[in-house]
Amino acid sequence: MQIDEFIALIPKAELNIHIEGCLSEELVTRFAERNKIILSTPHTIQFTDLSSFLKIYYAALQVLLTEEDFYDLGMAYFHKAAMQNIRHAEVSFDPQAHVSRGVALSTVIKGLTRAVQEAKAKYGISAFLIMCFMRDLSEEEAIKIFEEALIFKDHIVAIGLDSTEKGNPPEKFKNLFDLAHAQGFLSVAIAGETGSPDYIWQALDVLHVSRIGHGVQCMQDPDLITRLAAKQIPVDVCPISNVKLGIYPQLKQHPLKKMYEDGLCVTLNSDDPAYFDAYLNENYIAANAALKLNKTIIYELAKNSFSASFLDYARQEKLMSELEKVFKQAVS
Repeated sequence: MQIDEFIALIPKAELNIHIEGCLSEELVTRFAERNKIILSTPHTIQFTDLSSFLKIYYAALQVLLTEEDFYDLGMAYFHKAAMQNIRHAEVSFDPQAHVSRGVALSTVIKGLTRAVQEAKAKYGISAFLIMCFMRDLSEEEAIKIFEEALIFKDHIVAIGLDSTEKGNPPEKFKNLFDLAHAQGFLSVAIAGETGSPDYIWQALDVLHVSRIGHGVQCMQDPDLITRLAAKQIPVDVCPISNVKLGIYPQLKQHPLKKMYEDGLCVTLNSDDPAYFDAYLNENYIAANAALKLNKTIIYELAKNSFSASFLDYARQEKLMSELEKVFKQAVS
């Protein structure tokens, strides 16, 4: 069995996926026409770094106005996920980016929740929603949105941090995360994507997150590597995203394989696939080609995606058993 075929066949989970990052040019055009929006600029996907990317990313959101838009956006991702044998997804969304445009929080959450329910019924994909907060905005605003979202508590499994990292350390949101944990939410945070390793320490020790998003800058800090490996704290890596946003010049320079070899619980993810022209399988395929992975490493990365998820133990075990069966067939 060729390795690309193996990647296509294995069941896997995706844990670092932003639903707004699935807003393709085709969807932008469809939603703009449906909502009678005249786009001031074309939906071009040209950027050189995280800052220029986020300007395009947030500008495109103007076409998302109705519950149906958010449902369709969610289903566009889940349709692709089903094609790539993604069996579980933990999908992040940015409520502040929509509420600030006058879109009701209920519109966002109800639309995405419908998509989550449809994904299970239609494709057998389990999915959780993670409500992320934009770290370049104030903690006070984040807390206000969080408190408003409590009526939808049963539809959201965790909170997270995203957007511009530099100059916005995790400790800025300590009170928010304390409130969320008191309400029973789990938590994740992007840390050490463009920010320093200290941001990862803060995410762990101040925010007490369960997983680190991106986290590649941990490789600058041997003590942090030791801690992440010893505690098996999941690090949700997005290799093609890191290259597209200029963190690494080429994929062959990405530390993914070294992170794995150092014993970290690494998972592979697509981040914002419509913008990077690469969904999850494409990340596996590209990482394998650039870093000379093998079926065992790919199997371990997929296994990590289930063990690092917020799924209950029984479903984790079921999915890992299915994964192991495919792996044994592939190497026999």
